[in-house]
Amino acid sequence: MQAARGTPVDDRDDGTEPTRSPLLAAPRTWLLFAAVGGVMLVVDQVTKALAVDRLAGEPDVEIVGELLQLHLTYNPGAAFSLGTRFTVALSVLASVATVVVLWLSRRVQNKWWAVALGLMFAGIDGNLMDRLFRDPAPFRGHVVDFLMLPNWPVFNVADMCINVGVAMILVQVLRGVAMDGTRVAKESA
Repeated sequence: MQAARGTPVDDRDDGTEPTRSPLLAAPRTWLLFAAVGGVMLVVDQVTKALAVDRLAGEPDVEIVGELLQLHLTYNPGAAFSLGTRFTVALSVLASVATVVVLWLSRRVQNKWWAVALGLMFAGIDGNLMDRLFRDPAPFRGHVVDFLMLPNWPVFNVADMCINVGVAMILVQVLRGVAMDGTRVAKESA
């Protein structure tokens, strides 16, 4: 199908019918977003609670030799322990990111995008919950990390959700698939 550059083309990859500028997502697609976000948020919080309960004061536990180990640590900063003095700012930024993801979810009509945004929501809010409710204080809480790979920072399920969600969004952007499932045609030669 040919179209001018930047013109949406009705070339959906998930079998849904196109609509014009939806104000709300298709109910099933939004429920997929909510289910992925909710389930992964629970998985993140349960694994963190288990890590704190079972790993505090214990030596590292080898899961796959030295390739994957359980090592409990508390991170006041962002990835790679950057910004450890800016925990409050990171908490505020995560709160804003949550609002943005929820705002975007209202318009998602593509299943791939719904899963990606659900993962982003779970990851952002999983770590935000730590910052809000863990010691030393609200908005200053340290994030529980417990998964360790060689030569890589210790991480958690929320971090995995964020990375997979971002990767999925990049795939859709590179494929030219919008949140409503339409494709933006490339300029023909």
